[in-house]
Amino acid sequence: MTRIALIHALSHSIAPINDAFERDWPEAVRMNLMDDSLSADLVRAGGLDAAMHERFLRLGQYVVDAGANGILFTCSAFGSCIEAVARRHAGIPVLKPNEAMVEEAAAGTGRLGLIATFQPTLDSMPSEFPESVDLETALAAGAMEALNRGDVRQHDELVAAQARALKERGCVRIALAQFSMARARAACEDASGLPVMTTVDSAVRALRERASA
Repeated sequence: MTRIALIHALSHSIAPINDAFERDWPEAVRMNLMDDSLSADLVRAGGLDAAMHERFLRLGQYVVDAGANGILFTCSAFGSCIEAVARRHAGIPVLKPNEAMVEEAAAGTGRLGLIATFQPTLDSMPSEFPESVDLETALAAGAMEALNRGDVRQHDELVAAQARALKERGCVRIALAQFSMARARAACEDASGLPVMTTVDSAVRALRERASA
């Protein structure tokens, strides 16, 4: 039995990743752990400080003690904190939410448009791509707020509008930076006519491969 811990900072990430597991790896036993204060505290602190790193180490230790055979963090704004957890628990796969998608993007060609709805994600995530990736970024301003108030249609429209704009800026493929954005994949494909990658699908594929290795 493979037990995967899913650690969430945003409630909107829970359904997309669990749906992906149900579709692509239903045999995995999932453990969902939610701390919705992480994102707010990150904004308040202005960066990933020592206290935030310690919180992530404690979260990682908790799920390992609970029997997790792998860990997937589902919020993309905490890169160095997740890397610290991966170093401490090197015997099991520990993935950043965007790690697998970055690897898949690096294997592709052509300018990549990266869309986020949370500014700290755009502050931290581009540096995770190798220099060989020709990257354009875009913030779907207001989309996260729309999702928070339950207006999923506006969320998807705002994200899709950025996909269309990135195509006009020369992008030939699109990547959605956050798990909460996976629901907008079809809208982005329709708006841009480009292939769209999601962190959700890439993460499940990578975890399954690494857990089986």
